[in-house]
Amino acid sequence: MSSPGDPATRTASPAAANSVCSAYPATRPPTAHVTDRSRSPAAMAYAQSAPGTHTSSRSRARKERRSPKSMPGRLGVDVPKVFPTFLPMRRCGGRIFSMDDMDRKILAEVQQDGRLTVTELAARVRLSVSPCHRRLRELERSGAIGGYRAVVDPAAVGLNFEALVFVSMRQEDRDTVAEFERAVGEVEEVLEAQRLFGEPDYLLRVVAADLAAYQRLYDERLATLPGVLRLTSTLVMKHVVRDRPLPAPGGTRRG
Repeated sequence: MSSPGDPATRTASPAAANSVCSAYPATRPPTAHVTDRSRSPAAMAYAQSAPGTHTSSRSRARKERRSPKSMPGRLGVDVPKVFPTFLPMRRCGGRIFSMDDMDRKILAEVQQDGRLTVTELAARVRLSVSPCHRRLRELERSGAIGGYRAVVDPAAVGLNFEALVFVSMRQEDRDTVAEFERAVGEVEEVLEAQRLFGEPDYLLRVVAADLAAYQRLYDERLATLPGVLRLTSTLVMKHVVRDRPLPAPGGTRRG
């Protein structure tokens, strides 16, 4: 049995324990039987910085930099403003589609030449091939690009005669208008047909081989359209502006 004076049962005083911990940090016992009030400033500093027991001031500084801080008077945390810039939304062909200046440049180029490859188109609009291809497919999917076609010279296929026909309707009830528009759509020589406000009611663009062919078309097809009161024809002398690409909104020009 050990005696009170035996070194194995001897207990160090708080002051002695604190001085030993300060002088020899590596010999600090796992648990020091001292209270916070009895610790010296050196021991307190060691307790705050010792690995595995408390967080050091440097670690606390790193955590403070990483963790977001709540701002007074605000809910949640203060985070960097990384909200995207939203583009104006447009509806094309029944679908919502956002269009920017790069999309307008692509539209201007494909209107000028619909046979461009994606590589050539990307070079003209100064864009990488993959983003250019994605934008082109989105323009097609949304309905902004309705299709691609060849523009044929009418004279090359023997259609040398063109007339603008103004149509005044006898009555404009729903059934008559629907029947007239259906019948006009079946006349192949009518290239364009627009319904107008006021008088006259419709404007037709008609082509034919010559004057005699147009007269037959007028008597046999146009004059017999449902609900027609009067037809007035004007012959086209010359095309000054024809098949021009659509202008880009906002003043964006090609090139």
